[in-house]
Amino acid sequence: MSLLDSLNTDMITAMKAKDKTTLSVIRMIKAALQNEKIEVGRDLTDAEELGVITREMKQRKESLEEFEKANREDLVTGVKAEIAVVEKYMPKQMDDAAIKQTVQDTITEVGATGKADFGKVMKALMPKVKGKADGAKVNAYVKELLG
Repeated sequence: MSLLDSLNTDMITAMKAKDKTTLSVIRMIKAALQNEKIEVGRDLTDAEELGVITREMKQRKESLEEFEKANREDLVTGVKAEIAVVEKYMPKQMDDAAIKQTVQDTITEVGATGKADFGKVMKALMPKVKGKADGAKVNAYVKELLG
């Protein structure tokens, strides 16, 4: 089942259940996918769809951080609910051990020896973890292991 099919099915289910939060988030995701499709002028690849979903998740996480800093619990609850909906469409996230192992394998693969090879490692690593791991964690592990 494609992402769009899944979104459409879930949207119908949310309408029937009168689940306004899920319905709203699905509509935002569909709109973002449609805008991206228009921008590139063709149907999106799976990787491009993943990029859109990842971007939607990142926006919500950033909003959550800001609302928490401002002690806006009323908004925090809503954003957490939105994040839960978006997570359904994200690939399974890698745990810390898997991220660290992937970083180590990539460092070995590209023959990195120190901090000067940071860019080379990140260039080879990011396609492997895109959408499956938090970029900040990946960056931190690369710095730690090249350290």
